[in-house]
Amino acid sequence: MEKVGVLVVAYGARETAIVDALARSPNYNVKLYIADKQLNPFNAEKAAKHVVVPDLGIEKICSFAEANKSEIDFAIVGPEKPIIDGVRDLLEKQTGIPVICPKKDCAIEASKVQQRLLFEEIVPEANPRFRVFKPEDYASVDAVKKDVFGWLRELDNQAVVKPDKPTAGKGVGVWGDHFTTREQLFEHFMSNFQYGTVIIEEKIDGEESSFMAFCDGKHLAPLPDTRDHKRAFDDDKGPNTGGMGSYKNKIDQLPFMMKADREAELAIAKKIFKEWTAKMPDPSAARGVPLYLAFMHTRGSPKILENNSRPGDPEIINILPVLKDDFVDVCFRMIDGSLSRVEVQKVATVLTYKVPPSYGGYADVFPAKVNHAEVGMPVDLSKAYALTSKYGDRIRVYPASMELRNGQVYALKSRVVGVLGVGDSIEEARKISLEGINAIRGGALWNRTDIASKQHIAKCVRHLKQLRAEA
Repeated sequence: MEKVGVLVVAYGARETAIVDALARSPNYNVKLYIADKQLNPFNAEKAAKHVVVPDLGIEKICSFAEANKSEIDFAIVGPEKPIIDGVRDLLEKQTGIPVICPKKDCAIEASKVQQRLLFEEIVPEANPRFRVFKPEDYASVDAVKKDVFGWLRELDNQAVVKPDKPTAGKGVGVWGDHFTTREQLFEHFMSNFQYGTVIIEEKIDGEESSFMAFCDGKHLAPLPDTRDHKRAFDDDKGPNTGGMGSYKNKIDQLPFMMKADREAELAIAKKIFKEWTAKMPDPSAARGVPLYLAFMHTRGSPKILENNSRPGDPEIINILPVLKDDFVDVCFRMIDGSLSRVEVQKVATVLTYKVPPSYGGYADVFPAKVNHAEVGMPVDLSKAYALTSKYGDRIRVYPASMELRNGQVYALKSRVVGVLGVGDSIEEARKISLEGINAIRGGALWNRTDIASKQHIAKCVRHLKQLRAEA
């Protein structure tokens, strides 16, 4: 078998899934060089060389690549921070190693305003109404308050407040979730506005899907839709998180979507890609996953909630293990500009995350349910891994925010471990995922129990039907 060296820049379960997909290549003997945020037990086992870069600083990543560049054929980057910081630009300039992720100029998730202005130019029909507020445009708090309240009247208060860039403020806030009065909204607004530009958008009612596509710079290769569960607790209660789990249907669209919804997504994504890359001096700068679009399916046409310039976590985990294509070949085709499509198995997948008590406010809301004797203790994944004897490749265990210490694994502060189930139906895949999750012991970890449940999906179907009946 041909030997291939791959540098992976890693952070969580998304990257352990990438590592797994590369390591399982049927056509190549893959040697992995992993620059990781922590000593992830899965990555440490799979890597020929593993280095911990706690801040994911691009200079340190480049130094690791430089030291091993004679062995590395290409690099792939998952986390957003190094992508936004320009890791591809620096790596390719200093080492000549081709990198799979967008260049800094294409990482439009770095600016929510930049996204909105781009989409307003290309696909205004998919853009929610929005208004940008810049500190330099106002001489006083009263002046900005007058404009904010005027915009809220136009939106009938149904608003979402977003800082343009990551700030020290309170981040994204949603009417009905984070505030229920204009004064509360303005307080949230000002917590961000003191650090820079803020955007206020209309709040969109509907059902959400995640659309991702691999890109070689010339072509967009769409992947099946996935659904992420952002809320911390069952029945979509509690605060938004990075995602408590996700699922993929057997077909490309989700159960609550019509074929026309999927076709509308594809048309929007292709139009954005065509017109956006036409303006680029080097379209290959968009290589990787430049469009990871959160769509809201409404009573009318889909609206874009946001775009990210990277693979989704957890959504890409639903797809990588069930690619028909060798992922190494997919990567080579992204680099040489010949990736026109990607084949995915017609199966369903469900990913459930297990997280620590501090994640999503669980310890605050359900303090009596926290097993304090387990907090800070090692996490035992052995029984979850043992389920491969029962399910084979239909179960995957992906350590995320975990650290290897003296031969034992410990939970860190974010999503700790994801378990993917693969089945002929969503319900079968969900059963496998939950069996794996329930086999994990230690760390006082908890999880949502309704990821991809029949009840949750039926609720989504009813909601969208009701919206469209009212239109």
